[in-house]
Parts: sequence; C-alpha cells; structure tokens
Amino acid sequence: MPEIAEVARIVHFLRLHLVGKKIASASAIDDGNVFGKVGTSGAAVESALKGKKVNKRQSANAQARANSSRITLDKPPHLVMHFGMTGWVHIKGEKTAYTNYYKKMKDSDLEQWPPKFWKFHLTTEGKPAVEVAFTDARRFGRVRLVDCPGADIRKHSPLVENGPDPVIDTDVFTEEYLRGKMKSRHVPVKALLLDQTMISGVGNWVADETLYQAKLHPEQYCDDFDDAEIAKLYEAIRYVCQTAVDKLGDSDQFPEHWLFNHRWGKGDKGSSAKLPNGEKLAFITVGGRTSCYAPGVQKKSGRVVATAKVEPVKLEANGDGDNKTHRKKKTARKPALPENDGPPAKKQKKQQVKVEDEPTADLGTGRRRSARLRN
Repeated sequence: MPEIAEVARIVHFLRLHLVGKKIASASAIDDGNVFGKVGTSGAAVESALKGKKVNKRQSANAQARANSSRITLDKPPHLVMHFGMTGWVHIKGEKTAYTNYYKKMKDSDLEQWPPKFWKFHLTTEGKPAVEVAFTDARRFGRVRLVDCPGADIRKHSPLVENGPDPVIDTDVFTEEYLRGKMKSRHVPVKALLLDQTMISGVGNWVADETLYQAKLHPEQYCDDFDDAEIAKLYEAIRYVCQTAVDKLGDSDQFPEHWLFNHRWGKGDKGSSAKLPNGEKLAFITVGGRTSCYAPGVQKKSGRVVATAKVEPVKLEANGDGDNKTHRKKKTARKPALPENDGPPAKKQKKQQVKVEDEPTADLGTGRRRSARLRN
C-alpha cells in the first residue's frame, strides 16, 4: 500500500510534469468501486478534468494525507485520489514507480498506454503533451471530486478527517500532540500509529520501522509508555518519515540498518535471519495485522495485548549460515503487568476479506526492493 513516502513520490512527478498545464482531454471508465463508492462516476471525473488548468500554487503544495494525493484545478470540483492497496499514478515516458515494479511487467505491458488497469487518464495541451493515468489493479483505491475552493480542500472530507502529516504539519504534529493521543487511548501502540485520524501516511512498514528505531514493543498499550519512551517514538516517527520522503520512497536508498531492508523474507528459504547488528527477527499478529520486530531490542515495559500471537521466528541453523524458520506454538501472550486490567479479551475471529472483481494479475507486487506495496 502506498504510504507517506510513496505518495510523496507521486506528488513529486505530478509537480514536475502536470502543474500549470491545461488538460486537453480526459477519459475515465465507469468503475463502481473506484468512483461509485465515493459518490461520483467516470463521466463526472472526465467532465471535471477536461479544459481545466492544474493550479500551480495549490498543487505545488499537495502532500500525503493518509495515502491520498490531490489534483487541484483552477475551478472546482477538484480531484482527490486515495490509493488503497495498489493505486498508482503513471506518466507516459517516466518510470514513476520502482525498478521491481517494472521488472514484473512484460515488454508489451510497458509499451501499452494507457497502462493496464487504468481508471482515468488525461492529456495536456502544448508540446510535448503530458499524459497521466491512474491505475488500480485491485480496485481498493477511491477517486472522488471535492467541490470547494482549492485553498480550502483540506477543510473538507475526506482530507479533514485525517490527522496531521508528520513531515509537513510539524506545527501540529508535536511531541505534546503525540503524548496527548497516547495517554488518552488504550490500544496497542501499533494500532494507534496506523490510525489515520491520529497521524496521516503511516502504514504497516512505517509503523514497524518507527517502533524498531524507538526500541518499543508493537503490541504494548499506548497509555503504558512513559514520557521518555514517547519522546523516543516521536523522534523515530519524524526521522523515519522524513528520511523516506527525502528518498522519494526509493528503498534502495534507505539506511542499511533499517528493519525495512530485512523484513520481507518471512519464512522464505535463504531470507535474512538477522539484522546487521545481529538481532533476530520475529512476527506477531493481533487484530489481524502482522508486525515485524526484533524481540531482543523491543522489550515490553508495560501491558501487552493478551491475544497477540507469536509467528515464525527467524533463526540460523547450527551456525552454518543456512536459514530456517523456527515455529513457536501459537499460544496467547499474558499481560506483562497485573492481570486485573478488565475482563479477558475474547478470542478474535480470523477476518475474511472479500475482493470484488479482483483481477488475477497484480502488477504492483514487486517484493524485495519495492516499497510501494510492503505493508
């Protein structure tokens, strides 16, 4: 899923190629998920784009709000794109995504325009013309029209419901803000970080990375951390998000010591068993979400979720360098502190996700070195 860094990458290319240009033509298909579920249609999007000019001032300030971006036009309504699991923006002649994304595609697909799974595409006036397309293989993305002055777009749904961006909204996202949110809630800290109403753009891999950098256990209740631990978490969020955005989400440029570079081989033969510092990796699941963490570093200092399940721990076999997976029994963890913190949690049912009309091919699943779908 595109997170804060991936959306920053999309915004970078839109600024570079689309800002200030007039849209000569636009086409959109009639997709009941991408358009219909947010109250619009392909025909309405076509009409909103044709003949409009992409506003230079507003679009230049477009940023990652949750995993969304926007195209602010000279007249309303404006376009807000939520990328869901596999949404992306392509520009003809540019490789806006990542190396592994394109390696997964056939030569014929690379030459195809508009690209496979397109939902809308547009062409600008002038020479050379710029051609832009929004694609979404799994159709969890949403494209909607917001009818308001361009300067007020963040005051309207869906952007108004989102929390501050940790990179651009530093006047709001402060250590005091984070402390207030953590002390007023009683949820696992990982769940709090994934709450887009609390902070925008933090998905699974960003949350795991910040918790690893802060040396905090992902399933510890957020109101059990002391002020020093909260300060560490705040600094880690700012550091991880700013670094990832500065690199435009290019994982080849992420620091080698980051958890990100070693978390993707869960259970795979030949996958990394340790971080560069020698710490082993483990996975833990609660509420249907899996966290990667380093148990030797991320120690519990308070209560954890009783229903958290430990998954495979990655170990090296007999010191000979061959990797294998050691599977622990999936037994419920007990709270780290007194057990009288309310009634026992009910056993959670495994969630079933229904994918509507899901294509059999997903071109955005580059795995080893592509950041865009790693959550």
